[in-house]
Amino acid sequence: MSTTPRRRRQHPVERRKQLIGIGLRMLTERPLHEITVDAVAAEAGISRSLLFHYFPTKQDFYAEVVRAAGRRMLRSAFPAGKDEPSELSDVLEGYLSFIERRHELYTGLFRHTAPGDWLHDIAQETRTRMVDQLLLSLRIEQPAPMVRAAVGAWLSFAEQLCLEWAAHRHGKRERVLALLRGSLHTVVALAADEDAAGS
Repeated sequence: MSTTPRRRRQHPVERRKQLIGIGLRMLTERPLHEITVDAVAAEAGISRSLLFHYFPTKQDFYAEVVRAAGRRMLRSAFPAGKDEPSELSDVLEGYLSFIERRHELYTGLFRHTAPGDWLHDIAQETRTRMVDQLLLSLRIEQPAPMVRAAVGAWLSFAEQLCLEWAAHRHGKRERVLALLRGSLHTVVALAADEDAAGS
């Protein structure tokens, strides 16, 4: 009689979560295009065909992994959660720290995209959520269109600044954080003044 332990069958939700987690870990080690579903399935101890039971196509699997990476970044930048305002100092520190640790991953997923590409669409979803959370952290509940646009534009500036600093370390960390904080407040104030002037 065999004494080999039987592998426990996982609930579909648990299995999907496991597979996405494996893909997310691999994403910290290699570019997205170098992650194969065969390697993911092998690490999970399942067949390639069973992986496609949980994700209809390879792109569907990749998309969920990238969304998970975006959620991880959002958790780093906004520790209070989706519907609660995080302190701005925590937001800026968390965002800079994430890019400092994962700047190559961030560049590959959120920078080198083109309109119409599925990766671009996910990047835009992530940026929209970041703008929402930034406005919440600034305690701006009903932003004027100009203010919202200004915060979105500031995010592009912040992204470039953090990536440059993470790659080259020009200047002290606290000065980068001060520049991020000061520029955000200035942009929001100018946008609010412009909106008021146009009313």
